[in-house]
Amino acid sequence: MAVWIQAQQLQGDALHQMQSLYGQHFPIEVRHYLSQWIEGQLWDAIDLENPQEEFKAKRLLDSLIQELQNKAEHQVGEDGFLLKIKLGHYASQLKSTYDRCPLELVRCIKHILYTEQRLVREATNSSSPVGGMMDSMSQKYQQINQAFEELRLLTQDTENDLRKLQQNQEYFIIQYQESLRIQAQLTSLATLPPADRQLREPALLSKRATVEAWLTREANTLQKYRLDLAEKHQKTLQLLRKQQTIILDDELIQWKRRQQLAGNGGPPEGGLDILQSWCEKLAETIWQNRQQIRRAEHLRQQLPIPGPIEELLNELNSTITDIISALVTSTFIIEKQPPQVLKTQTKFAATVRLLVGGKLNVHMNPPQVKATIISEQQAKCSVDDGILNNNCVMEYHQTTGTLSAHFRNMSLKRIKRSDRRGAESVTEEKFTILFESQFSVGGNELVFQVKTLSLPVVVIVHGSQDNNATATVLWDNAFAEPGRVPFLVPDKVLWPQLCDAINMKYKAEVQSNRGLSEENLVFLAQKAFSSSSNNPDDYRSMTMTWSQFNRESLPGRNFTFWQWFDGVMELTKKHLKPHWNDGAILGFVNKQQAQDMLMSKPNGTFLLRFSDSEIGGITIAWVAENPNKRMVWNLMPYTTKDFTIRSLADRISDLNHLLFLYPDRPKDEVFSKYYTPPLCKQPCVCADSCRPRNVISQLQSSKLMSRTELSLSLCLFTSTWTTPWTWRGTASGAANNPDPGSVNLATTPNKNPASRLSPPPPLAVTFHMV
Repeated sequence: MAVWIQAQQLQGDALHQMQSLYGQHFPIEVRHYLSQWIEGQLWDAIDLENPQEEFKAKRLLDSLIQELQNKAEHQVGEDGFLLKIKLGHYASQLKSTYDRCPLELVRCIKHILYTEQRLVREATNSSSPVGGMMDSMSQKYQQINQAFEELRLLTQDTENDLRKLQQNQEYFIIQYQESLRIQAQLTSLATLPPADRQLREPALLSKRATVEAWLTREANTLQKYRLDLAEKHQKTLQLLRKQQTIILDDELIQWKRRQQLAGNGGPPEGGLDILQSWCEKLAETIWQNRQQIRRAEHLRQQLPIPGPIEELLNELNSTITDIISALVTSTFIIEKQPPQVLKTQTKFAATVRLLVGGKLNVHMNPPQVKATIISEQQAKCSVDDGILNNNCVMEYHQTTGTLSAHFRNMSLKRIKRSDRRGAESVTEEKFTILFESQFSVGGNELVFQVKTLSLPVVVIVHGSQDNNATATVLWDNAFAEPGRVPFLVPDKVLWPQLCDAINMKYKAEVQSNRGLSEENLVFLAQKAFSSSSNNPDDYRSMTMTWSQFNRESLPGRNFTFWQWFDGVMELTKKHLKPHWNDGAILGFVNKQQAQDMLMSKPNGTFLLRFSDSEIGGITIAWVAENPNKRMVWNLMPYTTKDFTIRSLADRISDLNHLLFLYPDRPKDEVFSKYYTPPLCKQPCVCADSCRPRNVISQLQSSKLMSRTELSLSLCLFTSTWTTPWTWRGTASGAANNPDPGSVNLATTPNKNPASRLSPPPPLAVTFHMV
């Protein structure tokens, strides 16, 4: 098994050690994209202490650079453009670094390979799940390779037997021709005088009898050879079927499943190089055996001998044709899936690939692939209601040996929807992109019509539908069974199963290694099931239906469970990612829990939690003294709109009464690295201070003209001011006047203030124009 494949399964400290091997001296991308080539070179054959070996190292360096350049040249599509530039840059970088000292490149790669092998060996020998998984994978790959070796030996054996059979049959035909010649001589004796006939006839009769006896024995021997060869072919085909089942029904299906889970944020499905190499070995072995069976049939036709061999050869030919048909049709796959939420009138791309195209020489007459959108009920839409730019010719890449078609500019004009069932919405209706092609192999010996379906797609016409369409896709990707009828999916699943799915999605969307903790999942369970239990075990056997997930609104709300959760993801992804990664956001805490947690803490302690009442909102809860009693306050939720004006860190900095992030961390220790530096280069004369945290959080007018009305949302929080207010007034001074302007502002409360305290008094603000 390739070391690089195993190295990618490492975790924890071993993974960090592996990653530390790479850098500018040897980028990890080079290791990834040239893994097979790198591991196939004889690095250990070069003596690093012998300067005379430098020419070998230089040859390897040149080959490495050439491989990189070839890899770069064959990158296509939008994703391939950046990779092409990057790989080309790495080729130039490595040449510049090692051109004068190629032995150092060999030393570097030898060290990398040795360290990777050691880390993989340690992980494999350990009792950790990773070690066990890698050991199991290694055993499976070893079994596959052993089976290929057995097939190679069997095919070689039948090839030898076939040659032997052909030689024996050719000699048999020669002897048969000899018997015919003897018979002709006997016939010609009738024209001779009796004396001559009696003299020559006995010898010819004896010779004819000997030849005919030999022919009878040899015919039986040939028949036995043919039957033995057919039996060996039967054994080979049985093993071929078994090997093909493992590769297509296990490995390829698992790859497709990983591809589907990657749509929910799971790990990448991995490359197709190993799968393609297996499929090509299958194709080569199948084709060799097919040719052998055809040659055996030709020998039978050349010399018909009564017996069961004709039926056996017909059966073998039918079986081998079925096997190669299954291989070709199953290896026509979608390498790059189209987007699963598909908006009409919007360009999208996809790539289909035939894993055995190069080996079967399909590229000699490149086939065309057509894409069509069909409904869940497999009812095809007409071309007029289908996809623009939906035809593409497959291209063969000599360097990689791949045959694929890259659809770069498809566009869905409009969609023909079916009648919806019950409460089903348009964002629950699933479609798929059907890719079809036809091609021949073996000089038109076999003609194949192949087709493959994309993962389910949900068609939308407006961005507002994206949220609900994503829910449909997530549910389908997470809970689809392999080999299902398109696109059946369970209507309800166990809560732990759903937790795995949304946790995977959350980490992928937020791009964080910090997923949802058990406490977070308990909070989500309480929200989903309207429960108050804090015991995770109470939810393990509970099931959640699709309706509960994204059809029925949460109690007392006008949004569903998924809509709320998706809002949290979007907000965190766009504005809160660093704070989530730092652990500064507890997030999944309800109002009562926040109060219970804060009441035992010193005044000024605060925490950040996602709003229960607003989609995509986060609020600050803090404990403070009120003139009457000590209590926990909650600000109105901040949303994306607020954070596009001023970041969370800056807003927390503005609030002087917030002192400690729960449980006891000084807020500046947590958030100061995210504060926006002041724009002023000289001191400003302002109310209290010119620091942004105390003065201006929003300036709605970008240019101040004389007597221009402005609105400032000032977050001037003191021990008695616990909520922002809006000040309105008029400003004096001009925008181009470097002298300070001044404004007298009266307070007007915001709508729905977060507290009911009296507004602060009118305020005079003096400011510099910057």
